[in-house]
Amino acid sequence: MLLLLLFLAVLPLNAADLRLGIVGTDISHVIHFTRILNTPSDPDHIPGARVVAAYKGGSPDIVSSRTRVEGYADQLQKTYGVEIVPTIAALCARVDAVLLESGDGRIHLEQAKQVIAAGKPLFIDKPLASTLEDAREIARLAKEAGVPWFSSSTLRFGDLATTMKTPDAIGIDVWGPGPMEEHHHLDLSWYAIHAIELLYTLMGTGCQEVTRFAAGNFDKGSDVIVGRWKNGRIGTVRTLRPTGGYGVVVFRPGKSMRSPENATISYVPLVKEIVAFFESGKPPVPNEETLELFAFLDAAQRSKSADGKPQRLR
Repeated sequence: MLLLLLFLAVLPLNAADLRLGIVGTDISHVIHFTRILNTPSDPDHIPGARVVAAYKGGSPDIVSSRTRVEGYADQLQKTYGVEIVPTIAALCARVDAVLLESGDGRIHLEQAKQVIAAGKPLFIDKPLASTLEDAREIARLAKEAGVPWFSSSTLRFGDLATTMKTPDAIGIDVWGPGPMEEHHHLDLSWYAIHAIELLYTLMGTGCQEVTRFAAGNFDKGSDVIVGRWKNGRIGTVRTLRPTGGYGVVVFRPGKSMRSPENATISYVPLVKEIVAFFESGKPPVPNEETLELFAFLDAAQRSKSADGKPQRLR
């Protein structure tokens, strides 16, 4: 009976469902996203697309990757009926669109090249890339090939962003966890990118200069990153190591508002946006905003290297 129920849970909804492929099975998002898409009985289910194939990938020099890639691939196959394929080319031949989920931003450019060459619409999970140059190259290749893409943190479409966004904000403080990974040149891209993307969701584009103050070490402490926007607004991010909760304070003329404690973080709003994007080809996050966010990360890294000296965005 259990096997029958499992089989029924992952049946395709209809022939019109978009067939999605996953590149990289080393982060938990691949399980959460597939559960939401492939399980009609799940209360979080989103119709219109299903994951049908996955390429394992993985990075042997990152502990969290090499210890998870096989387990998540096995779960995708056994629980959700996802076919595991040997190459990205084989994946692209089976699907309508691709979720690039590899946890290692260093390999995103090479993996994205293959998806773009196949002409498949592409969602790239955080981080978009490991350097500003790689991020810009992904954007250039996709534009030349006419392939739509976007990248986003889950937080952009969640409660913190939707409840705290206001057009009259004169400054915003954001905080969140900021563990690092030794192989990533832009060290904020590994996890602090979630809080930084939340800041950009609330502030919008137009940052001109970034100053970063670092305290503690690689494993504990915090960084404060201060961005100066062209219209005089100031946005700050405090990253907490090894971990911490998310929060926001929005400063408005004559008043301020603070986010509630223990805000809910859900994958559902992001998955809804991904499905809508694959159906329409219209990115819910402008590519230009994502590239400016990476220029922000780049300036923050240069400021850290310069002992806190302000750096202009490149």
